[in-house]
Amino acid sequence: MKTNIKTYILLLAAGLFLAACGNSGHNEEGHEHEKGEESEHHEHGEGHEEEVHFSEQQFQSLAMKVDTLPFHNISSYVEANGQLEVPPQNEAAVTAIIGANITSIKVIEGDKVSKGQVLTYLSHPDLIKLQTDYVNSWNQLQYLEKEYQRQKKLYEEKVGSGKEFQKTQADYQSMKGTVKGYEAQLKLMGLNLDKMLKGELYEQVPVVSPLDGHIRLVEVKIGQYVQPQTEMFEIVNIDHIHADLMVFEKDMHKVKEGQKVRFSIESLPEKELEATIYAVGKSFEQDPKAIHLHAEIENKEGLLIPGMYVRGRIMTDGVQSYALPEAGVVREGDKYFIFTAKKENDNGETEWAFEPVEVIAGTKDDGWIEVKLLKPLPKEIKVAWNNAYYLMAEMKKGEAEHSH
Repeated sequence: MKTNIKTYILLLAAGLFLAACGNSGHNEEGHEHEKGEESEHHEHGEGHEEEVHFSEQQFQSLAMKVDTLPFHNISSYVEANGQLEVPPQNEAAVTAIIGANITSIKVIEGDKVSKGQVLTYLSHPDLIKLQTDYVNSWNQLQYLEKEYQRQKKLYEEKVGSGKEFQKTQADYQSMKGTVKGYEAQLKLMGLNLDKMLKGELYEQVPVVSPLDGHIRLVEVKIGQYVQPQTEMFEIVNIDHIHADLMVFEKDMHKVKEGQKVRFSIESLPEKELEATIYAVGKSFEQDPKAIHLHAEIENKEGLLIPGMYVRGRIMTDGVQSYALPEAGVVREGDKYFIFTAKKENDNGETEWAFEPVEVIAGTKDDGWIEVKLLKPLPKEIKVAWNNAYYLMAEMKKGEAEHSH
């Protein structure tokens, strides 16, 4: 009897074990089936999300342009950094011609000035003395000139003394030189000599700008006495500013006069400006080992100021590469994309499907951007040449709607 009970218990346990195994297998198969369905649905969903569909009307209203991915001549470049400077002939230091006091100042730093415009006035007793000395010397010269002509005539007629003639001649020539010296000084001050000879003396001297430009620095105050050659103002003309760039030794053979330079400045990082190389240095800087080159900029808008740091690219020989207009390439995070375009027919209605393709963005050149493919595109496939940002925005909007 005990043996039969043990046998029954063993058979019951075995049956329960087998049933449990069967259920477990069935459950695992069920889970795998569900997972497979979920994966298939997810993949299908992702494929649908990564396309943007336009009707023909939308396509036309957006003025979409599609064509095969073209080859375009893209210039290679050499990187060059430096700063903005003005040519020596476009800046000036205005100094005092005579020792005098500042009686008035007509400009402040930053003012725009024209050539010949009065910057300040100087006054000093020495100025009055200089004018009176000139008038007296000029009058003395008139007398000596007449005396010289008289002695010369007497000498030629062998009536006058040769010694007296030579003395008069020396006095005349000496005074002539003295008068010319006074005239040169007074002309440098911009004073009218004829008025002085009529008795109209200047109590103050105008100091004028030697060129068109802007006041960069004012270094004097009213009432201050300035010595001769004291610098009073700095003036700079930035209409023809130039970039002083440095090119490393390894790249010097690639640069030459006439090449275009595209550059940006810190204050306008999104604005690309242009210059043309007009001089390439013939000697090396030792640390770092590089040469200087100068590129002229047409700064019509007055956006640039001497001393600004610039980052530049010198455009060298071009190469044929895949490229698109910049409107055909979009940046998303740290990646770049273009869009392939397929024309489809759905129940008699034309529809366009755009699909993103990741690429590497290369050199920009005159509104075009080099496109490096990560894998070849299908033959004859067309791509969107414009509205890439809009296409990416529409795709992301579709993804957001699908996720809800």
